[in-house]
Amino acid sequence: MPEGRGPAGTTPSSAVRPRAVAVISGIVAAEATALLAAAAWYGFQLASGAPVMSFWGAVFTLGLLLAFASWLFAVAVFLFRGFRWPRAGALVAQLFVLTIGFPTLTGGLPVAGAAMLIPAATAIVLLFDKRVIRFASRAASEPPAL
Repeated sequence: MPEGRGPAGTTPSSAVRPRAVAVISGIVAAEATALLAAAAWYGFQLASGAPVMSFWGAVFTLGLLLAFASWLFAVAVFLFRGFRWPRAGALVAQLFVLTIGFPTLTGGLPVAGAAMLIPAATAIVLLFDKRVIRFASRAASEPPAL
């Protein structure tokens, strides 16, 4: 089956993928990569014996970082493919980034804050573009996604 096609050759309601979908997917994938890099750094620090209050709490935090990175990669891929559900996941992720980015920006780290706020705001605006909504309207397809 060609990419982006469901059963019986159906496609998302708009056959041409809007550029905004690719931009949003790229932003979400970049955020997932950043989380994966943070998890790698955190894991390295944990393995090298950095002092922690609770070892198992640190392991749990590492697991959360890895789980969230995996979830964001899934959101990016399935949004790019035109499914409906990743729009909500992408919006929630961007709202979380805004809640971290704004205090970072105003707390004395303007470059890091802007690096979080600008892509998140861009993704939020593009998520509500009518072409993105029209393209990302597929509910499910065969074969199963995973």
